[in-house]
Amino acid sequence: MSGAATLLRDVFGFDAFRPGQEEIVQTVASGCNTLAIMPTGGGKSLCFQLPALLREGVTVVVSPLIALMRDQVRALRAVGVAAGALTSGNTEEETAEVWRALDEGRLKLLYLAPERLVSSGTTAMLRRIGVGLIAVDEAHCVSQWGHDFRPDYLAIGDLRRALGVPLAAFTATADAETRAEIIEKLFDGTAPQTFLYGFDRPNIHLAFATKDSPRRQLLDFAGARRGQSGIVYCGTRARTETLAKALYEAGHAACAYHGGMEAPARRAVEDRFNTEDGLIVVATVAFGMGVDKPDIRWVAHADLPKSIESYYQEIGRAGRDGAPAETLTLYGPDDIRLRRSQIDEGPAPPERRRADHGRLNALLGLAEALECRRISLLRYFDEEAGPCGNCDLCDAPPESFDATEPVRMALSAMLRTGESFGAGHLIDILTGTATEKVRTRGHDALPTFGVGRAHDKRLWQGVFRQMMGHDLVRPDPERHGALVMCEGARPILRGEAAIRLRRDTLRGAAARPAPRALVSDEDAPLLSALKAKRRALAEAAGVPAYIVFTDRTLIEMAETRPATLDAMARIGGVGATKLERYGAAFLEVITGAVAEAMHPTRRKLAGRPEGALYDRLAEVSRDLARGPCGTLRPLSCTRSTLRQIAERRPATLDALERLPGMDRQKAERFGAAFLDVLHAAD
Repeated sequence: MSGAATLLRDVFGFDAFRPGQEEIVQTVASGCNTLAIMPTGGGKSLCFQLPALLREGVTVVVSPLIALMRDQVRALRAVGVAAGALTSGNTEEETAEVWRALDEGRLKLLYLAPERLVSSGTTAMLRRIGVGLIAVDEAHCVSQWGHDFRPDYLAIGDLRRALGVPLAAFTATADAETRAEIIEKLFDGTAPQTFLYGFDRPNIHLAFATKDSPRRQLLDFAGARRGQSGIVYCGTRARTETLAKALYEAGHAACAYHGGMEAPARRAVEDRFNTEDGLIVVATVAFGMGVDKPDIRWVAHADLPKSIESYYQEIGRAGRDGAPAETLTLYGPDDIRLRRSQIDEGPAPPERRRADHGRLNALLGLAEALECRRISLLRYFDEEAGPCGNCDLCDAPPESFDATEPVRMALSAMLRTGESFGAGHLIDILTGTATEKVRTRGHDALPTFGVGRAHDKRLWQGVFRQMMGHDLVRPDPERHGALVMCEGARPILRGEAAIRLRRDTLRGAAARPAPRALVSDEDAPLLSALKAKRRALAEAAGVPAYIVFTDRTLIEMAETRPATLDAMARIGGVGATKLERYGAAFLEVITGAVAEAMHPTRRKLAGRPEGALYDRLAEVSRDLARGPCGTLRPLSCTRSTLRQIAERRPATLDALERLPGMDRQKAERFGAAFLDVLHAAD
């Protein structure tokens, strides 16, 4: 029996490795740089813990999750392995004990949060204690545009070079793009030994449902699994607390867990979850719990996750022991709208935001899939699979219909309007709804106007949603969410391919009053873009966002879409100072083009009738600079003088001549023409 197999049995108590583990352990133990992508619950931690015992020196483990580090340290100590963690969650006594163990050379694994890597003295300390290996858990956090980006992960590559030791990186959520970024950031672009094992978790039952009284749906789901440990992921902190209260009042042991809680309160929940059977923890999706509990029997999403990667990672908390586990993900139009706005308001460049919209499309495709969900999920990770028999669609295949004709109608409407509008406006065209916006743009004269009258707006909303799920169309971040056609749509448009859509999700839940949105769906992407610009300017100035512009001002901008600084100046809340400071920046967001520079004198008249007068007077002044014949000595009026004329509007030559900057000579050259301009404006 090999040394690794002996340690596996004697220390960790396992008779055999799981698929892929032994090969990875041997590679890491031999000192090769390693990248391993394994499914959550596939035994990643053992692939660096066991080599740590086979190699000389201390193995440093970089992990983003304090709770996970604490769990692993506790588990290692329980099997007799000297391990410790230096985190912000430590007590003074715990930290002192870790330092004693390091000084005495007793520690084999040292867990560090990535934030500690950038603190002064860390590299020197790690040299002193004799580090022999660096292990990186959740390596996808190095991806700058990933769903769990941690900036301090970028320091890991520098640490590897400084210590001159091998590095082993592990993750469960890395598509090809993220894998390439991991290699670039952690291994300087030199490919490590790479292991890619299947993403399938066949013991987990997958299910999605459209929201229809979501609190009741979650209470019913938990009630049918009473006494089992579960996690409910929510989109907001407030929602975690209200749902935890509802579950508690329904007789469940339940508590909330989110990043806004004090560290002792979070720690108390972690300890309860690890030691108390049947506890339900309601947590924010943005705050990874990092739990290592093997017997979580179910995971529910009260809100749509950010991406398939996030979804896969979060459901992966269930059934880590290999026993059957269940999931339920609820979603609705508000979730999709929120996720779109989060992408549009984020700091990523346009090409990355387009890719993120594509990732969200993939998640929608999974939510509204026609075939086995596991086929759709694994296909996203470039794996092929047959029907699993362990998802809601295998349990009860959904009703579908041939949607080729309505999809072609929708694509035609997009193309005939220049791929410049969102679903709301396109649905108005298809249903023959002659809104002011439709009439103003002449879209009521299009051949597609009214061709979809046979279907109501709710059905068309479902069609567009499923078209996104099939990645036939995507919002364009550079055009504030206007839908553009993807390559997959072209065969359908040309009549070379057909498409089927689900009928059940088109019907939707029973109608009920919905909260009023700040703006229409059509204007929501632009409002998101304006908010993103506001946030960037506010952060740069170190002021609250409302100091730049209030929400009300941004809403008016999104609805009226000013195209010039004059129009911008007429927006409520845009005074002269804010126009000067921010006007051009917000105008660029709205129009997509750099605003033409406006002289400060002219800008003071922006949005006022005097501004147009000033422009006409300036034009006349240029035309008559050398007199009517074009041969006289050049003569001109200053901008300040033109402003005085526009504001005071003299009615006679004598009054004009008395204005500052004017004299008899200028009055003779320009007077009559200026007065004509002023009289025409009356």
